Amino acid sequence: VFPNPNAPTGIALPSAAIEEILQHNPESLVVVDEAYVDFGGETVLPLLKKYENLIVVQTFSKSRAMAGERIGFAIGSVELIKALHDVKYSFNSYTMNRSALDAGTAAVQNAAYLQETTARIVKTREHTKQVLAEMGFRFPDSKSNFLFVTHPDCDAHELFEALREAHIFVRWFDSPRIRNYLRITIGTDAQMESLFAFLRAYLKK
Repeated sequence: VFPNPNAPTGIALPSAAIEEILQHNPESLVVVDEAYVDFGGETVLPLLKKYENLIVVQTFSKSRAMAGERIGFAIGSVELIKALHDVKYSFNSYTMNRSALDAGTAAVQNAAYLQETTARIVKTREHTKQVLAEMGFRFPDSKSNFLFVTHPDCDAHELFEALREAHIFVRWFDSPRIRNYLRITIGTDAQMESLFAFLRAYLKK
């Protein structure tokens, strides 16, 4: 079970790499979480035609900005989906109400709006990469709606606290391997400009 693109790094595996995982694990269920795929990842939905041990899950919480509605879906073989249905109602308390069903249906029908919105986020993300790189930040090549950044001259936790005091909210993880990284969600252009201005001033201290 793994997300693609990854969280929190934003790194996206190509479909060929996931197919290799499937080929080497024919007796195991492989679940690919494509929560962030609309921001530039490559969906593995076409592989469902070749591999019965694959399940692809997606959510409306990210690119469609409908986290409160608790809408998601799984696609897999008839046998795997039947198995999910057999146990679903014993643990799934997030049943969808009429408003969620209507909102989800409208979101699926308006593909043009989804493409417009995600394209705008991707454009801002790519600009953010350029600006942060010029400031000396380092980060993987994210294909999500966030960047996972570190700076050789900054302690990430100290920067996190300074940003919070300025009412700029990012995520910091108190875990040894990633303790010196921040996850920065891509906001509007104006929000990112506020971040850039703060970081420029902070790095000059």
